[in-house]
Amino acid sequence: MKIALYLVLLFSFLLSSCTNEQSLQKYFVENAENKNFLTMDVSPSLIDIDKAKLTIEQKTALESFDKMNILAFKLDKNNKAQYDIESQKVTQILKNEKYQELMKVGSGKDAASVSFAGDENHIDEFILFAKRKESGFAVVRILGNDMNPNNILNMISVIKNANIDMEQLKPLQGLIK
Repeated sequence: MKIALYLVLLFSFLLSSCTNEQSLQKYFVENAENKNFLTMDVSPSLIDIDKAKLTIEQKTALESFDKMNILAFKLDKNNKAQYDIESQKVTQILKNEKYQELMKVGSGKDAASVSFAGDENHIDEFILFAKRKESGFAVVRILGNDMNPNNILNMISVIKNANIDMEQLKPLQGLIK
């Protein structure tokens, strides 16, 4: 009888620890093959720069960056309803307490937000969510190790001076108009 009770408790614990809570990672995987979406993984090799010319802060920022995952929904005349549904799904995911919003800009037709997961000094991922009513939306996950807001600012300064391999980004050209 005690064994049955322990088994029931164990089974209950296992069921309660399973969650149907949506995450960005799950959302990316679920939509990777969806014809309305474009997915890309961008590696640090995209940024071609002479590391000898970088400041210590810029080197640290570059070393903290692992990769970017991009998921973009290309809006057309046939998928407007789906755009609204998918955009709302991403908005709901980003409301999860796992993600902390740093800033939000725009409203109406164009909007963007920057959020992060982790704690302020050891960020696991930055999330950029941008949408345009006439072209679609994109979610960019910037993954790394012990990133912080200063790393992102330093990465921006590195990117400004880098030779970017535009071939890797070619699939996104239709989304940016």
